[in-house]
Amino acid sequence: MLPWANTEAMQMHLDEISRHVARKAHAVVLMGRAGWHTTGKLKVPKNLTIILLPSRSPELNPVENIWQYLRANWLSNRVFENYNAIIDAGCEAWNKLIAQPETITSIGNGPISVSVKCRWYDSAHRSLGLPFVQCPSHGHPVRPELLEEPRC
Repeated sequence: MLPWANTEAMQMHLDEISRHVARKAHAVVLMGRAGWHTTGKLKVPKNLTIILLPSRSPELNPVENIWQYLRANWLSNRVFENYNAIIDAGCEAWNKLIAQPETITSIGNGPISVSVKCRWYDSAHRSLGLPFVQCPSHGHPVRPELLEEPRC
């Protein structure tokens, strides 16, 4: 755990991910649009590709579900004596979670609500200039090639 979120910390994180990618493999990293994610100062390792999620869409970022799970199961409703106690609790919660790969898989594969899907398609299609059809139920754009009929 690091005590800050900035470009230096993000670089350390990307470098660590890169070290764990199998030789001759390539990994994709989904990220929000925090300043330390989008800065040109990052040196993205050659075996990683960054995909930035739409702005203001934390519900599309699977890691947000991980943080929610950690808080709900091990970190909420507690008072910490000092900074070191916070770090210790965070590390302990993280270690408990990584000992449960099936839990991580289930958290990462959770359902995305219809309105969130519509919001994703709206943002992605508008930013990329892709064609879309209107969802008759919600009025949001949806990708026509993924649907048998235009609906969410």
